[in-house]
Amino acid sequence: MLDSRPLLLNTNFPPVQRNQLEILQVNLGYKCNLSCVHCHVNAGPTRTELMGENTIDLLLAFIDQHKIKVLDVTGGAPEMNPHFRELVTEARARGVEVIDRCNLTILLEPGYEDMAEFLAEQKVTITASLPCYLEENVEKQRGKGVYSDSIKALQLLNRIGYGTEPGLSLNLVYNPVGPVLPPDQHSLEIDYKRELQLRFGVVFNQLFVITNMPISRFGSVLMSHGQLDQYVQLLKDNFSLANLETVMCRNLISIDWQGYVYDCDFNQMLDLPLIVSDKSRIHIRELMDRSLEGNPIVTGEHCFGCTAGQGSSCGGALDG
Repeated sequence: MLDSRPLLLNTNFPPVQRNQLEILQVNLGYKCNLSCVHCHVNAGPTRTELMGENTIDLLLAFIDQHKIKVLDVTGGAPEMNPHFRELVTEARARGVEVIDRCNLTILLEPGYEDMAEFLAEQKVTITASLPCYLEENVEKQRGKGVYSDSIKALQLLNRIGYGTEPGLSLNLVYNPVGPVLPPDQHSLEIDYKRELQLRFGVVFNQLFVITNMPISRFGSVLMSHGQLDQYVQLLKDNFSLANLETVMCRNLISIDWQGYVYDCDFNQMLDLPLIVSDKSRIHIRELMDRSLEGNPIVTGEHCFGCTAGQGSSCGGALDG
């Protein structure tokens, strides 16, 4: 696989500093039942990296120490980590909002048939990837049969109250198919809600529009087609200074499956660790008694992806 990392590190992106920490985003491992083209984690069925129980215990201690408000759990398919349910249950017992970055199809896999009910019992917010409401575009990114399974999973979630009942939020995530900026989030949400309701009776709460980052698997595809420089220039040409105030890295840290800390999930995939003092790599156990407020954030050319146009974060567009 071609590596876009060296081309992204030399940047003139403006300096950014941290605000108060509120969100802990945790990658529970790279194992996944899918291998999506746009995946910036390079996740797949053959990956074996999974967070262990000792690190899970450290996460819970960190949540207690820093009074974390939101635990944002990702992967791979985070549900495939054997400690997923323990982490979710313990975090919810502490009153922490838990977001599960779900690929939907995992809910239909053998061994995970009761996962949807578990998530509902714990009142976990589900943020699910559905890169388009059209079958052709979804299968171009995610593989044959994924669209049908995703719709079945959404219908299952609707049946148990997701998208309709209080405390059972169901949000969908859109990614563009190619090297283009995503359309307006509000307008696309209207289209998604109309089409999914008419075609399948599916309802959901919000659509999050996320810009594809020129890293990992997607970055490799861009490089192989000679489009990396062009795409990065597109991001830079559409830079919006206003988005710099609300980029997600200001109040979030990203933890990898081994417990090492990064400013965001994208930096994690580029192996650009959070920098504290003179340490080149820091583990979550070393931050138990330390505030990160005011700490500089490590940036690269990919950061223009979060600030281009309407902006982009794990919670969708930044401009509302």
